[in-house]
Parts: sequence; structure tokens; C-alpha cells
Amino acid sequence: MRSLGARSVGYALVPAPAPREHPGPAVRADLRAELGVGDRPLILTVGRLAEQKGLPTLLDASRAWTGRTPPPLVAIAGDGPLEDELRARIEAEDLPVRLLGRRADVPALLTAADVAVVPSVWEGQPLIVQEILRAGRPLVATRVGGIPRMVGADDRPAGNGALLQGPESEAALLVPPGDADALGRAVGRILDDSALAVRLGAAAAQRAAELPDEADAVDQLAAVYLELRAARG
Repeated sequence: MRSLGARSVGYALVPAPAPREHPGPAVRADLRAELGVGDRPLILTVGRLAEQKGLPTLLDASRAWTGRTPPPLVAIAGDGPLEDELRARIEAEDLPVRLLGRRADVPALLTAADVAVVPSVWEGQPLIVQEILRAGRPLVATRVGGIPRMVGADDRPAGNGALLQGPESEAALLVPPGDADALGRAVGRILDDSALAVRLGAAAAQRAAELPDEADAVDQLAAVYLELRAARG
């Protein structure tokens, strides 16, 4: 934007709508029963089934999780143009992945999940990351677009495909896009370390409280209009 001559450039505020209610333990139990999870870990991804969301990388990572005891179930909520392709691959490779289709109960699904994953190839300021933080779920996400800033990390890239192990105040484990091994290891760390899962969940909830809300977005837009009006005299 600056190279094209923009006089002022900044981050737009894109807050997620506040949830109408916070699902309780009974909702978690009911949803896990509905999905047939049992005692298995539940790994959840929510997003459009499109190239942007990095779902082939998630399927690659899921192969490694089949060797865990008990093996996790990966649930993907959403629909989109890749649905048939993803379903065919899941069936052909017998992957521990279920496509849930479009769901209207994302807050409840997050409550039922043990780990939330955002494997996107590119993003702006995804609403689902804000929803995950609000739900206080351990998050593994790719280091792309606005995600690092949203979870309280800086903008330094992780080198050599390694996990970025930032300070505990960071509300997620960040991995490079397209790296199934890094994604698999990050999820495995959370599943193997209950203390880490608790720390990440607590940091997520704290970070959510610091994110801008709808009133902040209105104030930002109003300030832009006032600045433009003043500039025009």
C-alpha cells in the first residue's frame, strides 16, 4: 500500500462477533458422544474447504497421529470446493479424519476439542483464531498473515522448519505453512504434555481479553473519517 502511494497504512480491526453463550461441560460431553470420540483426543479445524486453508497438510499430519495410543480423531467443520477431493483421500488412505460439513455450533465444537488447528497457507485476521482464543483452547497455527500478531507473537519467521518456542505469554504454537512434520510435532507436544495444554489454554483466554472488540472497530473507522474530513478542510 505504501509503495502505491498510500499516505497512511495500518491494521484494520476485524473483531469476531461475541458468542451468545458459553457452552458448559454437558455440551462437551454430548458433542463428543455425537462424534463417537470416546477417550480419544479430538483435534478440530474450522474453515472453508479451499486451498487457502492448508487442509492437505493437515491430512498429511494426520497419518503420523494414527500411531498414537489412543489415536486422535481429526474433525473438520466447513464446506467448500475441496470437499469431494478431501473425502476421497480420507477414504483411500483410511485417515482418522471426519468431515462434519457446515456447522452452526462452532463454540460448542471448540469446547469439545482438545486441540484446535489452523493450518492455513495464507490469512488476514481470521475470525476462527479469535473464536479459538475466546474458547481458551490450545492452538496450533501456521505463521502466516495476521495470525502471529493475533496470538501475541512477533513477526520473526521460524527457521529451518523448527517450531517457534516463544514465551509462555504466546497463546499458540506456530509452525511454517505446508510443513506437515512441524504441524504433527506441535500437536503431539500438546497431547503429550497436559501442563502445556493448560498453559496454552489459559494464555489463549488472556489474549482473547486483549483483542479489539466491535466498539474498537467502530472507533477506528470513525477516526479515519474524521481525519479525512479534517484534511479536506
